Amino acid sequence: MKSIEDSVTALPERHSIEDIKKRYPDEWILLGDPEENEREMEILSGIVLYHSPDKREVAYLGRPLAKGYSRLTWFFNRVTPRTGSGRAIVSIYSIRPPK
Repeated sequence: MKSIEDSVTALPERHSIEDIKKRYPDEWILLGDPEENEREMEILSGIVLYHSPDKREVAYLGRPLAKGYSRLTWFFNRVTPRTGSGRAIVSIYSIRPPK
């Protein structure tokens, strides 16, 4: 018999863009409900739904995970070899969540 604790799943966590860049270098990242500074076209935080070095994998396998989010963004997190830190986000795409 299942208990209530067995049925409860953890809610996805919101992470800052700095944390995301450190965790997923040189990968495509799909974010749910991103917080953005629209004036400077900059992502501030979001919920990581899927990540991979393969853009197609993120596009196809991440899409089913996007249900229930009002906004989605995906981008490539390029890390420079010299500094080891995240460079400016190379590509940002806003996409519609599946219905």
